[in-house]
Amino acid sequence: MGEEARRYRVPARVHRVEQEIQKSRFLTTAAPAPTVEEARAFIARVRAEFPDATHNCWAFSVGPPGSTAQVGMSDDGEPHGTAGRPMLTALLHGGVGEVAVVVTRYFGGTLLGKGGLVRAYTGSVQQALESLPTVERVRRVRVAIELEYTSVDGVRRLLPAHEAELVAETYAATVGYQVLLPEHRLPDFHQALLDVTLGDVLVEVREEPEA
Repeated sequence: MGEEARRYRVPARVHRVEQEIQKSRFLTTAAPAPTVEEARAFIARVRAEFPDATHNCWAFSVGPPGSTAQVGMSDDGEPHGTAGRPMLTALLHGGVGEVAVVVTRYFGGTLLGKGGLVRAYTGSVQQALESLPTVERVRRVRVAIELEYTSVDGVRRLLPAHEAELVAETYAATVGYQVLLPEHRLPDFHQALLDVTLGDVLVEVREEPEA
């Protein structure tokens, strides 16, 4: 898996742009969509915000940029294939992951035709993505570590350099730590643990990388 699949851009917040095309008003709202449930909840909120709109067409892609594992789309009354599919295609080629978008249209009296609708909905999504504020999303894994008390200080000193976050700890006959760290840092972190403990450590990846 390449570095780009482990680190990618996602929406930082809800973002809205507007344009007018042949007297029709197109409002495009994009938002973070880390899960299908959150994508659908966002779509419902926008539909509730603009209940008088002619159409509230939408599309979402949950996962890394370009991933089609969890996607959805709707023409919401526009001619079949003229809104949801072009919107989803624009999302999948937009370089942003975990994103949902709703294009709200207020009809202005001029018919755009099928080709015009495809261009309008595609362009609306592209316009929103061009100005969308994003943050970096890093795939992380949870790692359970069992070590001797003599290694505690050395192991704790390793954490910042590997972007590892200590999320749980137990103290009994041995010390148990659970840490979250970026997936791509796991091999180096594992080797560093072996080095600092002289091999006297148990390491287990408790959760698979997030999809």
